[in-house]
Amino acid sequence: MVVMGIDPGLAIVGFGIVESFVGNDFKAIEYGAVLTQAGMKVEDRLLEIYENVDELCKTYRPDAVAVEKLYFNTNEKTAINVSQARGVVILALRKNNVPIFEYTPLQIKQALTGYGRAEKKQIMYMVKTLLKLTEEPKPDDTADALAAAICHIYSSSSALFGIK
Repeated sequence: MVVMGIDPGLAIVGFGIVESFVGNDFKAIEYGAVLTQAGMKVEDRLLEIYENVDELCKTYRPDAVAVEKLYFNTNEKTAINVSQARGVVILALRKNNVPIFEYTPLQIKQALTGYGRAEKKQIMYMVKTLLKLTEEPKPDDTADALAAAICHIYSSSSALFGIK
């Protein structure tokens, strides 16, 4: 199974393409980030995000996409911009007929570390370890996207979900 993880944002959209094999063995096929410049018009940034996610779908043909749910507690302007970026990500995925699954940061942390309140460095370590990478993926958004993909692989192969 090939799963794409996405950590949406306006400035940075982290992505990771992970292939899973029997026995919880994983391989990172590709990972990185779509970066948009702060000086660009928001609509141009959104178009750039859409085009990049669309191209990722066409290139890697994932079986599923795990998108990190948004969580905000303070900055309303940031929430609106990130929500717009998340919307164009979802649109690109939907246009490519890729099944979309959403996970909260708590669910992702729980899946990777067994503890829903794990710190960022614990997630980075687990991503590096599970994918047998030589170094932690940068930026953090990329590691978060890979973690979302791994979370989905764990969740979709769980007997609790009735999928084998």
